[in-house]
Amino acid sequence: MTSGLWELVLRGIWTTVQLLVFSALLGAAVAFVVGVARTHQSQAVRFLAALYTTVFRGTSALIMIFWIYFVLPLSFGWQLVPMWAGTLALGLTYGAYGAEIVRGAIAAVDPAQREGGIALSFTPWQRMRLILLPQAVPEMIPPFSNLLIELLKGTALVSLMGMGDLAFSGNLVRLALQESAEIYTYILLIYFVIAFLLTRGMRGLEKKLKAGVGKEPRAGAGAARQPEVTGVGGVS
Repeated sequence: MTSGLWELVLRGIWTTVQLLVFSALLGAAVAFVVGVARTHQSQAVRFLAALYTTVFRGTSALIMIFWIYFVLPLSFGWQLVPMWAGTLALGLTYGAYGAEIVRGAIAAVDPAQREGGIALSFTPWQRMRLILLPQAVPEMIPPFSNLLIELLKGTALVSLMGMGDLAFSGNLVRLALQESAEIYTYILLIYFVIAFLLTRGMRGLEKKLKAGVGKEPRAGAGAARQPEVTGVGGVS
């Protein structure tokens, strides 16, 4: 490929990375707020949180992108640029899946820990902040890692509204060169490299968080293994 076409691909990679970071931050915020709300004492709060997860898990991320980008301007006069429309749609959609990860991890904490917080006269928020979340967060990392990879692959959907991400740029290069196999092989490899780096980073974060709460990471071959709490599982 010529330098100009490579520059187009590099701009697409940068756009994809930006979209991934912004969507992941929004999705994480939504996941923790809604996931914690799913464990709230108030039935009304739990119902609203469950309604949110049901709606956003039951709708297509692609249609949500189209709805935010094309319908909002017609209905409310709010025209979002493609980057923020994609961020909002992906963050809200994948945040709903993340909320179930958060809820499951909190529910998996040993009930004795909750009882200890009650015995110490902690408020519900203190129990959540000081006891439950520090133990639940390390168990969220493996399923969150899977969800982050799914989010990376989901960023390609924004190419359908003309946003110059990696998938869109790769398609332009394909049309320019009239060569599908080579270009799409490059694009596959680029997505794989990004996913690999994300996976390694999340594994490092998991080890650090587990060490912070006194849990040893999985031992290597021939070494003594420590008891390990089973993760909460991936996205359904």
